[in-house]
Amino acid sequence: MIETKGVCHFTIAVTDSKRSTKFYTDVLGLKLLSANHDRGMVFLDSGGDCIVLMKTESTIAPVRQRDAHHAFLVESDKYEEAVQELKDKGVEIILEDERATGAVVNGRSVYFPDPDGNVLEIVDMYSYSGAADAAHD
Repeated sequence: MIETKGVCHFTIAVTDSKRSTKFYTDVLGLKLLSANHDRGMVFLDSGGDCIVLMKTESTIAPVRQRDAHHAFLVESDKYEEAVQELKDKGVEIILEDERATGAVVNGRSVYFPDPDGNVLEIVDMYSYSGAADAAHD
């Protein structure tokens, strides 16, 4: 059996790599690592995790369906400030939610679209059920 150790990167389909780079760096604070806008490929860093923006003709989830989304962690003491910053920058809030217990991922979260309608989430994660399994490795 293959035993993965984590996620190397994940890719988000975007229709305009320059516009999306600006959103992900200016709104979410991701660090630009490398950009080839002629190819439509941008590498960003989010707290040590690699996010790739890839230009496509259409996005994977063009209809803003909350169940298909990408979630980013924020520090607990920065969560309220992050939500307010989204609002101050005119980002549409789709849903604010909190799962205190019983879910795989518990915490406060807010869902919002990127410029292509890909749904994103920022999470103040209280607990993750996979963390207990990882501790036994």
